[in-house]
Amino acid sequence: MNRTLRSLLVAAIAALACSAPVRADEYADTKELFRNAGQSGAFFERSYGYAIFPTVGKGGLGVGGARGIGKVYEQGRYIGDVVLTQLSLGFQAGGQAYSQIVFLQDKRALNEFTAGEFTFGAGVGAVAITASANASAGTAGASAGVAGGKKDATTTGEFYRGFAVFTIAKGGLMYEAAVAGQKFSFTPAGAAKPAGATKKVAPSTPKPADKT
Repeated sequence: MNRTLRSLLVAAIAALACSAPVRADEYADTKELFRNAGQSGAFFERSYGYAIFPTVGKGGLGVGGARGIGKVYEQGRYIGDVVLTQLSLGFQAGGQAYSQIVFLQDKRALNEFTAGEFTFGAGVGAVAITASANASAGTAGASAGVAGGKKDATTTGEFYRGFAVFTIAKGGLMYEAAVAGQKFSFTPAGAAKPAGATKKVAPSTPKPADKT
Protein backbone atom coordinates (compact mmCIF):
# COMPACT_ATOMS: atom_id res chain seq x y z
CA MET A 1 0.00 0.00 0.00
CA ASN A 2 1.57 3.32 -1.05
CA ARG A 3 2.00 6.26 1.30
CA THR A 4 -0.82 8.36 -0.22
CA LEU A 5 -3.39 5.58 0.09
CA ARG A 6 -2.29 4.82 3.64
CA SER A 7 -2.72 8.49 4.56
CA LEU A 8 -6.24 8.52 3.10
CA LEU A 9 -7.21 5.46 5.11
CA VAL A 10 -5.87 6.96 8.34
CA ALA A 11 -7.70 10.23 7.65
CA ALA A 12 -10.98 8.38 7.04
CA ILE A 13 -10.80 6.56 10.37
CA ALA A 14 -9.76 9.74 12.21
CA ALA A 15 -12.77 11.63 10.87
CA LEU A 16 -15.16 8.85 11.80
CA ALA A 17 -13.68 8.62 15.28
CA CYS A 18 -15.14 12.05 16.08
CA SER A 19 -18.73 10.73 16.12
CA ALA A 20 -21.02 11.99 18.88
CA PRO A 21 -21.77 9.81 21.93
CA VAL A 22 -24.90 7.68 21.78
CA ARG A 23 -27.80 8.49 24.15
CA ALA A 24 -29.05 5.57 26.27
CA ASP A 25 -32.61 5.76 24.94
CA GLU A 26 -31.34 5.48 21.36
CA TYR A 27 -30.59 1.82 22.03
CA ALA A 28 -34.17 1.16 23.15
CA ASP A 29 -35.56 3.10 20.17
CA THR A 30 -33.34 1.22 17.72
CA LYS A 31 -34.27 -2.13 19.25
CA GLU A 32 -37.95 -1.35 18.76
CA LEU A 33 -37.37 -0.38 15.12
CA PHE A 34 -35.85 -3.77 14.42
CA ARG A 35 -38.54 -5.58 16.43
CA ASN A 36 -41.18 -4.00 14.19
CA ALA A 37 -39.31 -4.50 10.91
CA GLY A 38 -40.65 -7.72 9.44
CA GLN A 39 -38.47 -10.81 9.80
CA SER A 40 -35.78 -9.05 11.84
CA GLY A 41 -38.27 -9.01 14.74
CA ALA A 42 -38.43 -12.81 14.78
CA PHE A 43 -34.66 -13.03 15.26
CA PHE A 44 -34.94 -11.71 18.82
CA GLU A 45 -36.58 -15.01 19.78
CA ARG A 46 -34.23 -17.11 17.67
CA SER A 47 -30.98 -15.61 18.93
CA TYR A 48 -28.85 -16.15 22.01
CA GLY A 49 -27.68 -12.54 21.90
CA TYR A 50 -27.33 -9.46 19.75
CA ALA A 51 -25.36 -6.24 19.26
CA ILE A 52 -27.13 -2.95 18.52
CA PHE A 53 -25.59 0.07 16.80
CA PRO A 54 -28.01 3.05 16.78
CA THR A 55 -25.84 4.97 14.29
CA VAL A 56 -23.10 3.82 11.95
CA GLY A 57 -21.61 6.72 9.99
CA LYS A 58 -20.33 6.01 6.52
CA GLY A 59 -18.97 8.12 3.69
CA GLY A 60 -16.26 8.55 1.11
CA LEU A 61 -15.29 8.85 -2.52
CA GLY A 62 -12.83 6.18 -3.63
CA VAL A 63 -11.86 5.39 -0.02
CA GLY A 64 -14.72 4.69 2.37
CA GLY A 65 -15.00 4.06 6.07
CA ALA A 66 -17.61 3.40 8.73
CA ARG A 67 -17.70 3.66 12.50
CA GLY A 68 -20.34 3.00 15.13
CA ILE A 69 -20.62 2.47 18.87
CA GLY A 70 -22.88 -0.28 20.14
CA LYS A 71 -23.90 -2.47 23.04
CA VAL A 72 -23.91 -6.26 23.28
CA TYR A 73 -26.66 -8.25 24.99
CA GLU A 74 -26.64 -11.89 26.13
CA GLN A 75 -30.15 -13.31 26.49
CA GLY A 76 -31.45 -9.77 26.96
CA ARG A 77 -28.79 -8.77 29.51
CA TYR A 78 -26.28 -6.02 28.71
CA ILE A 79 -22.73 -7.40 28.91
CA GLY A 80 -20.49 -4.77 27.30
CA ASP A 81 -19.72 -2.19 24.64
CA VAL A 82 -18.46 -2.70 21.11
CA VAL A 83 -16.90 -0.40 18.53
CA LEU A 84 -17.47 -1.08 14.82
CA THR A 85 -14.97 0.11 12.22
CA GLN A 86 -14.71 -0.62 8.49
CA LEU A 87 -12.53 0.45 5.57
CA SER A 88 -13.22 -0.35 1.93
CA LEU A 89 -11.80 0.60 -1.44
CA GLY A 90 -13.65 0.96 -4.71
CA PHE A 91 -16.35 3.05 -6.34
CA GLN A 92 -18.37 4.88 -3.69
CA ALA A 93 -20.22 8.19 -3.60
CA GLY A 94 -22.12 10.30 -1.12
CA GLY A 95 -22.53 9.33 2.52
CA GLN A 96 -24.91 7.37 4.67
CA ALA A 97 -25.86 6.89 8.30
CA TYR A 98 -27.72 3.75 9.29
CA SER A 99 -28.66 1.61 12.28
CA GLN A 100 -27.37 -1.95 12.47
CA ILE A 101 -28.12 -5.04 14.52
CA VAL A 102 -26.05 -8.23 14.61
CA PHE A 103 -27.93 -11.29 15.84
CA LEU A 104 -25.82 -14.00 17.49
CA GLN A 105 -27.40 -17.42 17.05
CA ASP A 106 -25.85 -19.27 19.98
CA LYS A 107 -23.28 -19.14 22.77
CA ARG A 108 -20.48 -20.01 20.36
CA ALA A 109 -21.31 -17.04 18.12
CA LEU A 110 -21.46 -14.73 21.15
CA ASN A 111 -18.08 -15.94 22.41
CA GLU A 112 -16.54 -15.47 18.96
CA PHE A 113 -18.00 -11.97 18.59
CA THR A 114 -16.86 -10.86 22.07
CA ALA A 115 -13.41 -12.46 22.00
CA GLY A 116 -11.82 -9.00 21.77
CA GLU A 117 -11.25 -8.35 18.07
CA PHE A 118 -13.60 -9.91 15.52
CA THR A 119 -13.98 -9.34 11.75
CA PHE A 120 -16.79 -10.29 9.38
CA GLY A 121 -15.56 -12.43 6.50
CA ALA A 122 -16.43 -12.04 2.82
CA GLY A 123 -19.46 -14.35 3.07
CA VAL A 124 -21.38 -12.21 5.55
CA GLY A 125 -24.14 -10.04 4.09
CA ALA A 126 -26.92 -7.89 5.54
CA VAL A 127 -30.61 -7.30 4.95
CA ALA A 128 -31.06 -3.55 4.40
CA ILE A 129 -34.49 -2.33 5.43
CA THR A 130 -34.68 0.52 2.93
CA ALA A 131 -36.79 1.70 0.01
CA SER A 132 -34.21 1.23 -2.74
CA ALA A 133 -31.32 -1.01 -3.66
CA ASN A 134 -27.65 -0.32 -3.14
CA ALA A 135 -25.17 -1.64 -5.70
CA SER A 136 -21.50 -2.19 -4.99
CA ALA A 137 -18.38 -2.22 -7.13
CA GLY A 138 -16.00 -1.97 -4.17
CA THR A 139 -13.75 -4.47 -2.43
CA ALA A 140 -15.78 -4.93 0.78
CA GLY A 141 -17.64 -8.04 -0.32
CA ALA A 142 -21.30 -9.00 -0.51
CA SER A 143 -23.75 -6.10 -0.47
CA ALA A 144 -26.90 -5.81 1.58
CA GLY A 145 -30.27 -7.11 0.45
CA VAL A 146 -33.30 -4.83 0.23
CA ALA A 147 -36.65 -4.52 1.96
CA GLY A 148 -39.53 -2.12 1.55
CA GLY A 149 -39.77 0.17 4.57
CA LYS A 150 -38.77 0.92 8.16
CA LYS A 151 -41.85 -0.55 9.87
CA ASP A 152 -43.47 -3.91 9.15
CA ALA A 153 -41.08 -4.48 6.25
CA THR A 154 -40.94 -7.78 4.44
CA THR A 155 -37.35 -8.88 4.83
CA THR A 156 -35.40 -12.02 4.09
CA GLY A 157 -32.38 -13.21 6.03
CA GLU A 158 -30.89 -16.25 7.68
CA PHE A 159 -27.96 -17.01 9.95
CA TYR A 160 -24.60 -17.39 8.27
CA ARG A 161 -22.13 -19.20 10.51
CA GLY A 162 -24.08 -18.02 13.53
CA PHE A 163 -24.58 -14.39 12.49
CA ALA A 164 -27.46 -12.47 10.92
CA VAL A 165 -27.21 -8.75 10.14
CA PHE A 166 -29.92 -6.16 9.46
CA THR A 167 -29.59 -2.45 8.74
CA ILE A 168 -32.02 0.48 8.58
CA ALA A 169 -30.89 3.45 6.49
CA LYS A 170 -31.18 6.90 8.04
CA GLY A 171 -30.68 8.85 4.82
CA GLY A 172 -28.08 9.88 2.27
CA LEU A 173 -26.73 7.98 -0.71
CA MET A 174 -24.16 5.21 -0.72
CA TYR A 175 -23.48 2.81 -3.58
CA GLU A 176 -21.70 0.35 -1.31
CA ALA A 177 -23.58 -1.22 1.61
CA ALA A 178 -21.49 -4.30 2.42
CA VAL A 179 -20.81 -5.44 5.97
CA ALA A 180 -17.97 -7.80 5.07
CA GLY A 181 -14.75 -6.43 6.52
CA GLN A 182 -16.44 -4.80 9.50
CA LYS A 183 -14.24 -5.09 12.59
CA PHE A 184 -15.63 -5.25 16.12
CA SER A 185 -13.71 -4.40 19.27
CA PHE A 186 -15.50 -5.56 22.44
CA THR A 187 -15.04 -4.27 25.98
CA PRO A 188 -16.83 -6.10 28.84
CA ALA A 189 -19.11 -4.02 31.06
CA GLY A 190 -17.15 -2.32 33.83
CA ALA A 191 -13.78 -3.17 32.29
CA ALA A 192 -12.91 0.33 31.06
CA LYS A 193 -13.13 3.75 32.68
CA PRO A 194 -15.19 6.45 30.94
CA ALA A 195 -13.20 8.65 28.56
CA GLY A 196 -11.58 11.55 30.34
CA ALA A 197 -11.98 9.98 33.77
CA THR A 198 -9.11 10.82 36.08
CA LYS A 199 -8.35 9.75 39.60
CA LYS A 200 -8.72 12.51 42.14
CA VAL A 201 -5.70 13.00 44.35
CA ALA A 202 -6.16 14.50 47.79
CA PRO A 203 -3.98 17.55 48.45
CA SER A 204 -0.92 16.72 50.46
CA THR A 205 -0.55 18.05 53.99
CA PRO A 206 2.81 19.65 54.67
CA LYS A 207 4.82 17.90 57.34
CA PRO A 208 5.73 19.93 60.42
CA ALA A 209 9.28 21.10 60.53
CA ASP A 210 11.62 18.99 62.63
CA LYS A 211 12.67 20.59 65.90
CA THR A 212 16.37 20.41 66.51
